[in-house]
Amino acid sequence: MTKALNVDPDVVRQASEIVIPPIPVNQYTPDFAAEKARYGTDGLVAMLHDMIVIRTFENMLNSIKTTGGWAGIEYNHKGPAHLSMGQEAAVVGQAAELDADDYIFGSHRSHGEILAKSFSAARKLGTGKVTEIMKDFLGGDTLRWAETIEHDSDESLIENFILFGTLAEIFARKDGFNRGMGGSMHAFFTPFGSMPNNAIVGGSAPVATGSALFKRINREPGIVIANIGDASMGCGPVWESMMMSAMDQYRNLWRPEDGGNPPILYNFFNNFYGMGGQTSGETMGYGMLARVGAGVNPENMHAERVDGYNPLAVADATRRKKEILLAGEGPVLLDTITYRFAGHSPSDASSYRTREEIEAWQNVDSIDAYAERLVSEGALSTSDVEGIRAAVEERLAKVLALAVDDTKLSRVDAEYIESVMLSNQHIEAFSDAEPELLEPLEDNARVKAISKKIRTATVDGKPVSKLKMYQFRDGIFEAMAHRFSIDPTMAAWGEENRDWGGAFAAYRGLTELLPYRRLFNSPISEAAIVGSGVGYALSGGRAVVELMYCDFLGRAGDEVFNQMAKWQSMSAGLLKMPLVLRVSVGNKYGAQHSQDWSSLVAHMPGLKVYFPATPTDAKGMLNAALAGTDPVVFLESQMLYDIGEQFEEGGVPEGYYETPEGEPAIRREGTDVTIATVGATLYRAMEAAEKLEKEHGMSAEVIDLRFVTPLNYEKLIESVKKTGRLVLASDAVERASFMQTVANTVQTLAFDALDAPVVVVGSRNHITPAPELESLFFPQADWIIDAIHERIVPLDGYVPGQNYTDGETVRRNAAGV
Repeated sequence: MTKALNVDPDVVRQASEIVIPPIPVNQYTPDFAAEKARYGTDGLVAMLHDMIVIRTFENMLNSIKTTGGWAGIEYNHKGPAHLSMGQEAAVVGQAAELDADDYIFGSHRSHGEILAKSFSAARKLGTGKVTEIMKDFLGGDTLRWAETIEHDSDESLIENFILFGTLAEIFARKDGFNRGMGGSMHAFFTPFGSMPNNAIVGGSAPVATGSALFKRINREPGIVIANIGDASMGCGPVWESMMMSAMDQYRNLWRPEDGGNPPILYNFFNNFYGMGGQTSGETMGYGMLARVGAGVNPENMHAERVDGYNPLAVADATRRKKEILLAGEGPVLLDTITYRFAGHSPSDASSYRTREEIEAWQNVDSIDAYAERLVSEGALSTSDVEGIRAAVEERLAKVLALAVDDTKLSRVDAEYIESVMLSNQHIEAFSDAEPELLEPLEDNARVKAISKKIRTATVDGKPVSKLKMYQFRDGIFEAMAHRFSIDPTMAAWGEENRDWGGAFAAYRGLTELLPYRRLFNSPISEAAIVGSGVGYALSGGRAVVELMYCDFLGRAGDEVFNQMAKWQSMSAGLLKMPLVLRVSVGNKYGAQHSQDWSSLVAHMPGLKVYFPATPTDAKGMLNAALAGTDPVVFLESQMLYDIGEQFEEGGVPEGYYETPEGEPAIRREGTDVTIATVGATLYRAMEAAEKLEKEHGMSAEVIDLRFVTPLNYEKLIESVKKTGRLVLASDAVERASFMQTVANTVQTLAFDALDAPVVVVGSRNHITPAPELESLFFPQADWIIDAIHERIVPLDGYVPGQNYTDGETVRRNAAGV
């Protein structure tokens, strides 16, 4: 089914010019009567209170980091503290127009965002609802300590809770908002819409984009804001995210009832510095950051520069942009100018800027200016302002005294950290809603075609033609179609996911089955593809995202290694990550498209890595991944998409089943040597086993590991104890491959059972050559036999084609190949 978006040469070749609409700059006009009517006197004063709280909080942390104490309370804080003194008005004004259903994702400089959002959301939710939240959160652990701090009302108890939960998290306490697992740069509190804050510059942009996709696809209330810095405008994932959120298809191809563009606001807290680099005038070329919105879509992303030193100007802009986003007409870009009085961190002496510049901004301090305005308008008196300052300092001193008390507060242990690395749950669906399909599953043309296929590779010893045979790619399709039919939150996107039929035709048939909001093409933006999957999953839905080639992991490195892998543990298990990243491992396309990088993802704690090699496992392992709650990198060899089932008696099972997670499969039993593989090398190992038996009388046991992590070694160890010999083979280059880890583990667990060293056979430590030369690169059956002959046991009369001697091993390593 081809989409009807015809590219007409007569139209696109016409002479014309692009006219860019004006972009507003600092257009807010103060009007106290209107401001008072909107927020009330109490609301206006509350903004001042929150600004003072944030300034006092940040000054406290700065003092602790630079002097070892504050208000007579000593503490040695070993962690970081990226502070935001000077930026209070920007975060408080933003939070004033947001509800708990509106999400903010921040940066490393986000203490103020957490406090502002939490105070504002708590007021809007009301004390009754907030009390329920506090009692339920972490089993009431944070609340119990907040109750020990002096308070005289529900409101002051809530203030204790917010301040203590945030500070205890910064100090890595077990009773902090994330059990101390997030710390200063990753703290957050989801019940109030304060979502994960990111230590990676611009890292929140793709994650927030995915969260906005979740709201749009699942018709959830609220908007999402990515609070990122001006320096992040130089980060590729930020641009990718803006492009992904601005795609025309949301309005051209998705249905009107799907709501339009995702409700995402990219808010750049523009303090004019990225660490020590001055963005405007030095490290950027935009002149004014708001200008870049014109490069994304015809609406300039509704871009605007806002005076972030006036909380009411920020509140006004946030309210107006929220209306645009809820109408599906986003995305939005705000250039919110502000300034940080302190350095990038307390160790930064600010040598890259003048004292005169800092003092100029301090002279127009937003807190003093806003307080003076409230006093001049009669909303409160000067003594009232001083009373707020004094009360905040008194309360915070009591919070600090508790947060530093080692005799009362503890930290988690290693066993706890291990317990939250993975969630290991099985959830059929993340919503009770009816999954939306364009046709009944049983009426789908591909479902019908697969039902007629022969589910084995051979019948009566004769090979089945590929047209009639159930293939590896059919297993991928069946697992995807099943989960789409039962989990209404599941959505999939990536390059060529729709119309094309997905890479290597695995998704052919899903276009007819699913509406656009559940299956769509993304830009060629790997960081945004994966990062948005992270945001979608942690917001409460199931996502399947695809990178067409394993080599493209490099384009999404941060999103896979820092985002996908870590948020479950950094949240202390409060978040789940039901995200499957499908990655094909290639061949025949040369050096940049044919690499097995399983070792990279295996190295990252927090990821599960599956690598099926048979059609039965393609279906069963993907079923397992799609029923879980953990992030799974699902590797698929391109060599295998059109193979049939050669191992399972009766062929690929019909109906639903799951491959047991972490369990290897014995594909051929033997007694003299064990050959264990991962991925497509299984079939060359089977060929080697046949040759060993026919030509040398050696019985080889072949084991398909199937899983990179988790991996249960028991079956492999049992085999090694039986045979005394082990060869490990995969298509990854031999140096630092995952098989080296397996070799080390087996030698540790079964050293006494080994009659020879464990041998690893991998691809050459070269670039992947042209397909005509691949037999020189990828492990061949004879290579496995060569390795056995030279490293394990000599084979009578055998002349090896490949040199596995000690001398050759030394030579290759010395040469770096």
